[in-house]
Amino acid sequence: MKVFHPSYFPNILTFSYVLHEPTCWEVHDNYQKQTFRNRTYISNDRGKHILSIPIIHVGKEQGRQKYKDVLIDNSYPWQRQHWRTLQTAYRTSPFFEFYEDEIKPLYDQPYDKLLDYNLKTIETIFECLQMEMPKESTKEFEVSLSEHEDFRFLINAKLKHNLTIKPYTQVFGDRHGFIPNLSILDLLFNMGPNSIEYLQKDFIYKDNA
Repeated sequence: MKVFHPSYFPNILTFSYVLHEPTCWEVHDNYQKQTFRNRTYISNDRGKHILSIPIIHVGKEQGRQKYKDVLIDNSYPWQRQHWRTLQTAYRTSPFFEFYEDEIKPLYDQPYDKLLDYNLKTIETIFECLQMEMPKESTKEFEVSLSEHEDFRFLINAKLKHNLTIKPYTQVFGDRHGFIPNLSILDLLFNMGPNSIEYLQKDFIYKDNA
């Protein structure tokens, strides 16, 4: 079984593992900046574009904060902004309207905790693909996992992977060329149900896994 950090609409590489491998969610780690915990990347008319969820930062005197305790800063209308950005980027994609009713509620209902929201985004993608989301989660935090394979490194937004992602048609591909390993939303809106078959491919060189 592989252990993953739940991220905000995971990228294609991460979701390919989660979809086809026995999965356990890490829910007892400390929150870290510069990760996919509160960000994802899509493609719009300007190219690769970040969607970032604002969080409420605690003071240094409180020490490190557990991921499960991190609160979303809903004083800023980030949900409305993210949904409008998705609409602008993907409204002409083949499957945006097909999945719109499943995705939009995630931007209508406010959520308090980042971890809960991220798990809900992942669950929603599984529902769109008519598959069951893995439910198992960690019971405690382990620096070095004793029983499972550690794939928590995939949460690092700065980590570079030696990828072999085959291009698929993207909305603005004629302007920017193919942009690999974006949010699973990019694949879903462009390929729809065919995303399942696409995600069965190997996206990373074996010596880089």
